[in-house]
Amino acid sequence: MGGAVSAGEDNDDLIDNLKEAQYIRTERVEQAFRAIDRGDYYLEGYRDNAYKDLAWKHGNIHLSAPCIYSEVMEALKLQPGLSFLNLGSGTGYLSTMVGLILGPFGINHGIELHSDVVEYAKEKLESFIKNSDSFDKFEFCEPAFVVGNCLQIASDSHQYDRIYCGAGVQKDHENYMKILLKVGGILVMPIEDQLTQIMRTGQNTWESKNILAVSFAPLVQPSKNDNGKPDSVGLPPCAVRNLQDLARIYIRRTLRNFINDEMQAKGIPQRAPPKRKRKRVKQRINTYVFVGNQLIPQPLDSEEDEKMEEDKEEEEKDHSEAMKPEEPPQNLLREKIMKLPLPESLKAYLTYFREK
Repeated sequence: MGGAVSAGEDNDDLIDNLKEAQYIRTERVEQAFRAIDRGDYYLEGYRDNAYKDLAWKHGNIHLSAPCIYSEVMEALKLQPGLSFLNLGSGTGYLSTMVGLILGPFGINHGIELHSDVVEYAKEKLESFIKNSDSFDKFEFCEPAFVVGNCLQIASDSHQYDRIYCGAGVQKDHENYMKILLKVGGILVMPIEDQLTQIMRTGQNTWESKNILAVSFAPLVQPSKNDNGKPDSVGLPPCAVRNLQDLARIYIRRTLRNFINDEMQAKGIPQRAPPKRKRKRVKQRINTYVFVGNQLIPQPLDSEEDEKMEEDKEEEEKDHSEAMKPEEPPQNLLREKIMKLPLPESLKAYLTYFREK
């Protein structure tokens, strides 16, 4: 499934294409997509395919096409502080993007059938927290993943504000999925070859809307134990943050706001300018004139010719700029923390023990 938009050269280029095709429509979703490089969730040797609008699968590891994830993120209508459940959480790519929007006081849970994929997702999550500069630009709701079949969730499990299921749901399981949703919540799942948005408007009332025609592998049916019944799966607890964690959140928030105020006072833009598309240079077109009985080609001199020459020069300039070695991005939040008159152990805690 996919192929709805052109392939990108990198993550930003892919997002530009998704925006142009109206799959990404809101700034909040765009920021989350730009912050998480899709290529980081591919195995080495397969990254060249990361920025194509195509699904990718290797063994149990699977990523849906970017256009699908875009529609899912938009349909979920995410807000800070909400609870989210990802049924079939896979690599954790979607859950990590969701966590950037939910913020530190949301709940971000995922359940995945394959234990090796859960380990892969945890590795990718740790890499994001330790190495990505995007981590310090957002307040993050860290996903928690468990191994299990999403059709075996314990009956006394809590409900969620937002739910996404990443596998085809049979009609028989539609009500099972709906019960996991809070009143006022939104469930997005593929059912009968349609990516569908379901809103719970009351205790027993629902509103459904088809979003996109899709083709997903169906949910795996649960296996039964010796008693002839499937084992139930417990979801992660909805734990309250401790005071130490809350202090870290508010210190980082205060420093981030201080940095933003400083930059605003200096007239420095807080966001990088959008990536400029490479311009295409059209060939010069000749016009033809009659000289006697012969048809002679003659160059057409116009303002368009001058514009094409300017575009060519600009493209050459862009190419030479691209050849220059890139300076590492400046992490202002980390710099502020490291300058605080605090013990090194506390600085390490405030930076989430990041090494850069």
